[in-house]
Amino acid sequence: MPRHSDNTTPVDPATLPYRPCVGIMLINRDGLVWAGNRMMSGGAHELTGAALTWQMPQGGIDDGEEPRDAALRELKEETGTDKARIIGETRDWLTYDLPPHLAGIALRGKYRGQKQKWFAMRFLGTDRDIDIAADDHQEFSEWAWVPLDELLGLIVPFKRSVYEQLIVELGPLAVPGQ
Repeated sequence: MPRHSDNTTPVDPATLPYRPCVGIMLINRDGLVWAGNRMMSGGAHELTGAALTWQMPQGGIDDGEEPRDAALRELKEETGTDKARIIGETRDWLTYDLPPHLAGIALRGKYRGQKQKWFAMRFLGTDRDIDIAADDHQEFSEWAWVPLDELLGLIVPFKRSVYEQLIVELGPLAVPGQ
């Protein structure tokens, strides 16, 4: 059985809640989506089993915060820009479970995974408006605009099912335009 983050207490992942989060599919004028390579420390690449840990911006919802407000805040924190407008959102919350070896460790050991409300946003700025080092808690080491059909190949395996659902629902919005 997985151990809690203190490494002494066994934890049954099914007893843990999902962490409420938002995610952002930021779409540029060319119909490409923004993805960043997460900064990992302390052997986290080995822990996740991923050499690359690319993802779209995402993060937790603060107490009392509405998902739309959280999405705009997370966009600014993780990409350094607020030059975007919401053009769509998922009908339902999408969930993923952490792999068994991360249960009780990742997400501060408090959650079994995440439930996410995703928002599609049209990027209204230029690449110069993106600054992944703007926040005190930089999350990404690099970023790129990615064709939607290449995105899944960059995503850590345990999050891919969410991205597959997301691509079906919001992917049609990832087209060139303003």
